[in-house]
Amino acid sequence: MPYFRTTIDTLEAYQPGEQPLPGADVVKLNSNENPYPPSPHALAVLREIQGEELRHYPRPFADEFRTAAADVLNVSPDQLIVGNGSDDILTMLFRSVTDSGRGVAYPVPTYVLYRALARMQDASVTEVPFDETFTLPVRQLVEANAPLTLVASPNSPSGNRAMNDALAELAEGLDGLLAVDEAYVDFATDSALDLVGQHDNVVIVRTLSKSHGLAGLRLGFAIGSAELIAALSKVKDSYNVDAIASRVGAAAIRDTAYTRSVVDRVRTSRARLATGLESIGFRVWPSDANFLLTRPPDGAAGMIYRQLKTAGILVRYFDTPELSDKLRITVGTDAQNDRLLEALGVRQEP
Repeated sequence: MPYFRTTIDTLEAYQPGEQPLPGADVVKLNSNENPYPPSPHALAVLREIQGEELRHYPRPFADEFRTAAADVLNVSPDQLIVGNGSDDILTMLFRSVTDSGRGVAYPVPTYVLYRALARMQDASVTEVPFDETFTLPVRQLVEANAPLTLVASPNSPSGNRAMNDALAELAEGLDGLLAVDEAYVDFATDSALDLVGQHDNVVIVRTLSKSHGLAGLRLGFAIGSAELIAALSKVKDSYNVDAIASRVGAAAIRDTAYTRSVVDRVRTSRARLATGLESIGFRVWPSDANFLLTRPPDGAAGMIYRQLKTAGILVRYFDTPELSDKLRITVGTDAQNDRLLEALGVRQEP
């Protein structure tokens, strides 16, 4: 007798970006991590953690972080739910909304975890293709009218943000819930946060992994109406956020000046990297995130990915029909970007 549900036996698990061994001389530009350290205030809090704080269970709703995030975003704490990374928030959404009779829709290509989470719930999936410009296909998503519609904005791997008027039109046309996954939004010039107050079926998902340099901490959150957040709370794990993450995350999200300075550095490096890649014939899609979607001049993305890996440089290659000729490249420090460009044959200015 099989131990697991048929769904689990046949499930294709999500594959994260490659993780090099500690100490390896590798330029890691494949997981969209922030190349700069977290806020000094966050690191100071981490150093102050006492053993007594680890002996007790944490507050079940991560109150310290919840309050800090609410203050920074000018919303009520009961409009926020905190998770073990934004993936935990996405899992809550799938648990609470979808099942074998209630499906999900999203445009593709996008974050491939969505597909795996849907399969776990035995939920039907409607994948609506983007066009070459990655413009949000509002009409087709409205026609799908799924109980849960997901839009990553900025989208991965394309890097572009959906416009708020398009998201508002989508929210108005849906009977179900619209989740806007804003993992990379701090690198963009605008967000969809105001839609939460304008549409009761909109929830925003965010993370501290990218702009705050805390991917290793695992801390994400969602903003929605108090009613939506209360419903999501029913399906979260009892103590899904540990005491360290709540305290450190609170300090990090309050340090808005440091976050802005890091984001500005990444944006500047993003433009410089795009220029370097375009100088050798790469097509580079406009990006509102901390990465670039690129197409090599000959489309030989798989070969270039392997050559770069041999040279100790990791970028992300998706061997799927719509992405097989493209590479997603995280924006690193200028030194890391220069090493990539040099490996690709870009002549550096003396």
